[in-house]
Amino acid sequence: MYEIGVTAQFEAAHRLEGDFGPATRMHGHTYRLEAIVTGNNLRADGTLFDITALHGAVNAIVADLHYRDLGTVEGLHHLNTTAENVARYCWERIAAALRGSGLTTLTVRIWENPQAYAAYSHRLDSA
Repeated sequence: MYEIGVTAQFEAAHRLEGDFGPATRMHGHTYRLEAIVTGNNLRADGTLFDITALHGAVNAIVADLHYRDLGTVEGLHHLNTTAENVARYCWERIAAALRGSGLTTLTVRIWENPQAYAAYSHRLDSA
């Protein structure tokens, strides 16, 4: 299995609902988004996938989330904006750009700080 990945960064604010102590107040993060794709076969040029195209899919979602209140973003406004839910939301957006490309899985990691991340991973052909 081959794997490639890209990262991007965005600044966003959010507040959590529930028993999250001070995180229930509005606060912000410098988020890091990692997108990792896997596949069994290389293309004729020796690559798994066009890394520029993967960067483009990631940069599109990052541009939409940069300097936003995540609780106001269409697709997130009805969810608790935990890192897990943000990872799934980003996965869905990125996956839409990758389907039919011969890739097997997509994993999206959302880092809220250098020590903590949440991830969502799923097969691209069956999600």
